[in-house]
Amino acid sequence: MADGGGAGPGSSERAWDTAWPPRFSGRSPPRPSTTEMEQETVSGSAELRAEAASYRCSACHGDEDWGLGHPIRGRAKSRSLSAAPALASTREFRRTRSLHGPCPVTTFGPKACVLQNPQTIMHIQDPASQRLTWNKSPKSVLVIKKIRDASLLQPFKELCVYLMEENNMIVYVEKKVLEDPAIVSDDRFGPVKRKFCTFREDYDDISNQIDLIICLGGDGTLLYASSLFQGSVPPVMAFHLGSLGFLTPFNFENFQSQVTQVIQGNAAVVLRSRLKVRVVKELRGKKVAVPNGISENGVLAAALDAEVGKQVMQYQVLNEVVIDRGPSSYLSNVDVYLDGHLITTVQGDACPAGVIVSTPTGSTAYAAAAGASMIHPNVPAIMITPICPHSLSFRPIVVPAGVELKIMLSPEARNTVWVSFDGRKRQEVRHGDSVSITTSRYPLPSICVRDPVSDWFESLAQCLHWNVRKKQAHFAEDEEDAHEEDGAGNQACGPAVCTRDRRT
Repeated sequence: MADGGGAGPGSSERAWDTAWPPRFSGRSPPRPSTTEMEQETVSGSAELRAEAASYRCSACHGDEDWGLGHPIRGRAKSRSLSAAPALASTREFRRTRSLHGPCPVTTFGPKACVLQNPQTIMHIQDPASQRLTWNKSPKSVLVIKKIRDASLLQPFKELCVYLMEENNMIVYVEKKVLEDPAIVSDDRFGPVKRKFCTFREDYDDISNQIDLIICLGGDGTLLYASSLFQGSVPPVMAFHLGSLGFLTPFNFENFQSQVTQVIQGNAAVVLRSRLKVRVVKELRGKKVAVPNGISENGVLAAALDAEVGKQVMQYQVLNEVVIDRGPSSYLSNVDVYLDGHLITTVQGDACPAGVIVSTPTGSTAYAAAAGASMIHPNVPAIMITPICPHSLSFRPIVVPAGVELKIMLSPEARNTVWVSFDGRKRQEVRHGDSVSITTSRYPLPSICVRDPVSDWFESLAQCLHWNVRKKQAHFAEDEEDAHEEDGAGNQACGPAVCTRDRRT
């Protein structure tokens, strides 16, 4: 289940849109008629085909190599073109939007075009058209509850009873959830508890058995759900029962109607991109046992590369990868490479000094606290944010989704650094080790209350109090007249005074 590199036309691994659980797929709006589409006659180019066999442009060759199983579908009015099935010698072009920019497949003038790269990571629809649908009715649901929170016991019981008795679904829960004394001692909950399917993190692989995920708690429950699925992730419905709730838009008061609506396939989804992280470590003369079985949430976590003698680990990260100096008292010095080229050396001077590499979802978490901008989840980007940089000119930057970042300890660094993934799996990085980061082909589909844009701005306002301030008081009518004119009809105050008054 490990996430490989980019998937070409002959890849055995499927991209997210064909690798999701079999009962789920994305649904586009109704297909417009051919009269609503733009049509254009396209002739093949033998010379282009011979010189660039592995690269195909949909504008010149159709879309036989475009995508990984399904054509991109979008609304009829936008700026870029995606080829649709042709009738005879005439090909239909459908306007759409892409993850990788406004014009991924288009022409420039009568002869120039962009070659299509088969190493495409993922495609997304126009955010307004991303809707949830089911190929078959969902039967198994994973319920994730915040641990050690007594206030969630009653909502957890009500939800599980509703899923089992009203919807006849199979409910999976983590084994340690059922070890809570309040659940163990509840005799009325006993018949329902005996029907649960349980699992243990890092031991049991449930990735191919879950159709839907429901989270009860705060943002940490969604991050935990992401860590359980190192490949494709089922749709996630998150209820706000925690402290912040930026990623959990649903309220639990009327959960029955909301869950029913999702099961029926009537909901919008936002595709939250994740980071694929590959950690390579030197063995340094120590024997490393290769695990015999499943570990690290369903992925072979530590693999021994016989050719180079290194330990390799892979992770799927929803929020951010943090590299910091840890307990060391020295300055942190790490080199950052982008697609194999050194772009900068991060030098920090404080206890948490280092660098944050985050997704747009993670831009409102640790990155925002470190001074980065907040980015909508549908924006295709990776953020690089320094932590306590020892330079006044080091500002956070945004790089395109799909590039590969590699972070290594600088040769002149006096000590090691530490890396963590969504705040977990913290480990030391030494000289010769590397952390490679790129966009994963497996996003996390988060179900929306209304739509991706409205939910995001609602979270900014409610959770982070974005642009909240006390409103300016209005002038009284007589005071406003006196302010504008004196008795002789002249202006009573100069521009500087008026500017001062408008701020009060």
